[in-house]
Amino acid sequence: MPCFADKKRVVIKIGSSTLAYPETGNLNIRKSRELVEVLADLKNSGREIVFVTSGAQCVGAAKGGFLQKPKDTPSKQACAAIGQSELMKFYSENFERYNHNVAQLLLTRDVISNETRRTNVINTFNKLFELNIIPIINANDVVSIKQLDFDENDTLSAIVATLCNADLLVILTDVDGLYDGDPSLPTSNLIPEVKQINSEIISMAQGAGGVLGSGGMLTKIEAAQIATEAGIDTVIIGNKDPQLIYKLFESGDIKCTFFKGQER
Repeated sequence: MPCFADKKRVVIKIGSSTLAYPETGNLNIRKSRELVEVLADLKNSGREIVFVTSGAQCVGAAKGGFLQKPKDTPSKQACAAIGQSELMKFYSENFERYNHNVAQLLLTRDVISNETRRTNVINTFNKLFELNIIPIINANDVVSIKQLDFDENDTLSAIVATLCNADLLVILTDVDGLYDGDPSLPTSNLIPEVKQINSEIISMAQGAGGVLGSGGMLTKIEAAQIATEAGIDTVIIGNKDPQLIYKLFESGDIKCTFFKGQER
């Protein structure tokens, strides 16, 4: 497992299972604050941080009085509207504690696929880096269509990494990485490194998402494929302890799955 001390522009993606309590959908304040602290410290070290966050729907559902994430599109979009403002208030206040400012970018696939709009997004990223501001990215679920546009924010994080010309994509999830079987079984083994994403790797990643998240390991492998084909190293790690992110940049001594970016 390599050490990523030389990675300067880093995209970090977190899912709903990292941010919220699965029983209630309410924000896990302690873990979310720890995550912000780690990202702020990475920023202090001289790195450029891009933060891709899920969680708007589940946080909005909890705040809106839903007992679980709704399934109809109008309710999903209403929950996204409620939750997104809640998340950005939290991020803005907590990053400000460490003297960092944030900016919100909400994206849809049609923006990315349109050359002019795509260029505008890239220019915005570059200006935010120049201004030393942390971009916080989510899908614009309030206006998107066709099952909320992006298959999952894993895909969005990989696309963002390519738009930013990132050095590294880090995806936090509720398992330590890709396993060769069911991660809950003692007979399954963690795969520390994947040199090439092929049909065998994809078959290992089959499975459903968790209680809060909508994607499983398959969407993370698909994201890794997008990023690595663009030459971007990708790591999938567990989300239980945000402090583990430090080890990626200090020693590389961490349980995870590493996907080597292809030569550009």
